[in-house]
Amino acid sequence: MNTDALTTLIESSDLDGLVRFVDGLVTSRDWGGIEEMKDRCREAVERGKQVWGPAEYAEYRLALDAPADRAAAVLGDGKGRYGPGPLWEVAASRHSWCEMESLVSIPTLRAMIGHERAIRGDTVDPDSIDSHIVEIPPVLQPWEPIYPVAVYRADGVDFPEGDRVPLEWVDLPEAGRQVDDEGPADALLALVRPWWDESSGHADAVQVEGDALAAIRSIGPHRARITDVTLGEALAAMAWTGSSGGAYGSRRGTPVGRSLAWWVLATLLGYDEMPDDPSDLEEAAELRWVLWDPGDAVGGWALHLAVEDPQDGVAWAISAVDMA
Repeated sequence: MNTDALTTLIESSDLDGLVRFVDGLVTSRDWGGIEEMKDRCREAVERGKQVWGPAEYAEYRLALDAPADRAAAVLGDGKGRYGPGPLWEVAASRHSWCEMESLVSIPTLRAMIGHERAIRGDTVDPDSIDSHIVEIPPVLQPWEPIYPVAVYRADGVDFPEGDRVPLEWVDLPEAGRQVDDEGPADALLALVRPWWDESSGHADAVQVEGDALAAIRSIGPHRARITDVTLGEALAAMAWTGSSGGAYGSRRGTPVGRSLAWWVLATLLGYDEMPDDPSDLEEAAELRWVLWDPGDAVGGWALHLAVEDPQDGVAWAISAVDMA
């Protein structure tokens, strides 16, 4: 590593130059050099230099590209909060559970990485992580979909939503009579809480007497584009939503999104806490699940979902949008 060049870049607060410097060290696989650069930038921040961004970028590239031991060394609670995603998720996107298991001792990080790797196909022993941190098993159930996961790159990140079936226009019936509800509607809103707590989004959720279309009408639109979907498709949409921080909030990660989606199922089925047997949640496949949108240019981050319980004659709908 060229220490003289690094000193010049830091002292001149050349942010673009420091990012290119990190990229060069990654290309040469000089992991020790990246760690030194990170530490020197942190020291410079304490002297008033505005080089915290390149320091975070260095940690990001270590989590993404370095061997597992180097990646694990930069992890910590809250790390990556101001980046494209939490550093534990960045590291877990590139390193297997076998590589990471013995290197991570902080219970929260260990649980999150274990769940992320299970979602990505690794076998994770439930007894190897703290079950109180993510209160669902790190084992994909037969009734679950293949969840869309974040794809981290050197120059950014993609959050694929997965395949969505086409929507068709329908005229909506009269709005259903709204019913006070502190269960499923609150669980649906929990999926998008960072969108208004930390960002600029808004959300509405209702419970009504009637069907899914009456619930959508209660949100506001007279017409909407809709499609019926399977439980798996609805779970994928909810997990994608619950994983995100919206346009400006901090990303929570796929394990959190999956757990929140499970909680929606539990509340819809009348549980006050998560059932001991995960297979009990498969009963939610008997509900009617509908993805919809108001038809105008939604863009940004959005979730429009309705669910109907035909047996009890009640339905719920959520409309949530956050624009960049």
